Amino acid sequence: MSEPTEGQDNAPTTVAFVCVQNAGRSQMAYAFARRELARRGLDDRLDLLTGGTRPAEHVHPEVVDAMAAVEIDLSDRTPREVTVDELRASDYVITMGCSAADVCPAGWGGESRDWGLDDPDGQSPAEVAAIRDEIEHRVAALFDELAE
Repeated sequence: MSEPTEGQDNAPTTVAFVCVQNAGRSQMAYAFARRELARRGLDDRLDLLTGGTRPAEHVHPEVVDAMAAVEIDLSDRTPREVTVDELRASDYVITMGCSAADVCPAGWGGESRDWGLDDPDGQSPAEVAAIRDEIEHRVAALFDELAE
């Protein structure tokens, strides 16, 4: 786990999952991260957030279906706008590969990573499941790193 920055002793590490619409990839990543947080008992060490630069009205139906297949319910989730202040306060900002050019990483306080994932919107169930599985794998690897 990364060392706390000066003046933030014992402050939780904040991980933000960001996309333009916050209706697909970032919602899946956030859901898997919440599950990992609970499974690993890291609630006191990590804070999670998700948001989009131009959020959609709802999570993509194909994403809701793909997550339901792995027993994660996203039907009640609503895309939300992420703020510049939230990004500046985050230790890790994970973008999904979407064109988030209007969110400049130069202003972020922590480390930025782009996962370069395909957009699940309008994809076949098999393609969305493959994207979902890749996100699950990447979230688990991130938690392995952060739990060190």
